[in-house]
Amino acid sequence: MKVGSIGLDLPEGKVKYHDDRFLELVKKCEPLKITPFYLEIIRDDLVHADALVVAADKILDLLIYDLEKLETRRDRTDDAAEKALLGRCLEMLEAEEPLCDGQFSPAEQALLKALAPLSLKPTLVVAESLELDDILTRVLEKAGLVFFYTVGKKEVHAWPTPRHADIVTCAGKIHTDLARGFIKADIVRYEDFLNVFNMQEARSKKLVRLVDRDYHIEDGDIVEIRFNV
Repeated sequence: MKVGSIGLDLPEGKVKYHDDRFLELVKKCEPLKITPFYLEIIRDDLVHADALVVAADKILDLLIYDLEKLETRRDRTDDAAEKALLGRCLEMLEAEEPLCDGQFSPAEQALLKALAPLSLKPTLVVAESLELDDILTRVLEKAGLVFFYTVGKKEVHAWPTPRHADIVTCAGKIHTDLARGFIKADIVRYEDFLNVFNMQEARSKKLVRLVDRDYHIEDGDIVEIRFNV
């Protein structure tokens, strides 16, 4: 995940996300391999950023790009609905509000995504002094991302995913074969897993739920996929 930074003294390049749950799972499982989540902080190539973090006193440095783009589009379009939508967007931008905080219909979202204003990306505006970890946590929240985990003696792996993503999509993040051959998934809550020795004990204590493809992931789920390819 690439995070564009404006007006903040953040380190450029890859940064390991400080995830207390992941660290506790590593401590518990003592795996041969660990795969934490990394973000990449960039400053110049904001067009290719997945999310943005901007100092409050530099918000116009970001929004001016969108103002100019949307004003040009509004003045050129003959579509009344599009002109009205762009007018609403321009009012937000003039009030120094990023477009990601607006309420738009699916059709309006699709139109705006085609125009690709920068502040339609998840945009965190930082008004106070925060530690890097706090900023990154808030960026992930703004982007609507949560974590699920796969654990074992071979590897502990943190997987980011959109909040309420379906289990088959999450299985595909682990490996495409798991999504293609998905049968069911075993789910145990992080808090429950910490209180047992392993997944086998979690099953014996009825802490594991067997879920179908209609299950939607919850933050902190520990996942084992049953599949057949």
